[in-house]
Amino acid sequence: MTITTRKAVVSGLAGLGVVALLAGCGQAPESAGGGGSTGEAIDYLPCIVSDSGGFDDKSFNQSSYEGLVEAADKLGIKEKHVESSSESDFGPNITSLVDQGCDMIITVGFLLADATKEAATANPDVDFVILDDNSIDMDNVKPVVYDTAQAAFLAGYVAADTSKTGSVGTFGGMQIPTVTIFMDGYADGVNYYNEQKGKDVKVVGWDVDKQNGVFTGGFDANDTAKQSATTVINQGVDVLLPVGGPIYQSAIEAIKDSGKDIAMIGVDADQYETVDSDKDLFLTSIMKQMKQGVFDIVTQAAKGSFSAEPYVGTLDNDGVGIAPFHDWKDKVNPDLQGELDTIKAGIIDGSIKVESPSSPK
Repeated sequence: MTITTRKAVVSGLAGLGVVALLAGCGQAPESAGGGGSTGEAIDYLPCIVSDSGGFDDKSFNQSSYEGLVEAADKLGIKEKHVESSSESDFGPNITSLVDQGCDMIITVGFLLADATKEAATANPDVDFVILDDNSIDMDNVKPVVYDTAQAAFLAGYVAADTSKTGSVGTFGGMQIPTVTIFMDGYADGVNYYNEQKGKDVKVVGWDVDKQNGVFTGGFDANDTAKQSATTVINQGVDVLLPVGGPIYQSAIEAIKDSGKDIAMIGVDADQYETVDSDKDLFLTSIMKQMKQGVFDIVTQAAKGSFSAEPYVGTLDNDGVGIAPFHDWKDKVNPDLQGELDTIKAGIIDGSIKVESPSSPK
């Protein structure tokens, strides 16, 4: 494992032990203490670039940004952030942060891989962290990925058990691995439920075997996303999983227009906690613990511990999971949580196989 000690570490902190940051597939690290509380000034500038979803997506980008802000506050340092409106912004946005003297640049999402690799190659003295991509093998780039299919499997089981119509649905933003991994796990969880219970709950919007389904072509909340949601809803589903940041907003509009009793499943964050309204629609959420991961990466790197070793979030290391049922806790089957605990244990010990073509290798 390559560990790079940054010039940003002040002498008062230099004696601290180097911590293996989010190493491999093991346990996630304990949160680092706040350097700012020691009275020592830390000369370190962490920065972040969003994908086109923006930092107010109530999901992927927002969770990552909140982790950075909390780390900066804890350390008593400043941070810089820049939003991307389209893919053409990725390279220029990263370059602008390099030019502003950022010690670490976090790039949010699979789509930023090429721009991240190019910038990391040109700037070997800058540490980079890329979320949701593990294609870059460089000493100054830390890949952080999540085996989201594991958590989505649990959510699929929940959806199938909660459905009254016998049909549950999903649709995605762009058809990329970080989206389809949710849909694979979700559909496989429904299929597992059917096998265990002798049921025939159908999945609308995604075919695991054919790897095709309903997609909006982007992550914006717009008429296309609303129409995609409506297409799925019109096939009789009563649980809906939109995968792709802001497109959940269009799904909510479609649900309201339908006049039907339909539950939502959120992605990336616990969307019951992050959305501003319509919280009661959220049955659960499929979570990637990105906020905590970014917090740990920044706080530890600012104190001299940066590792380029990839991190894979799993059920075993609490890198992924599903959110509480919140307003649905008295509506779901009282035996459901116990069944989920058993399934989770089976996934962790390998007796229940969860595999997706998009799972981290």
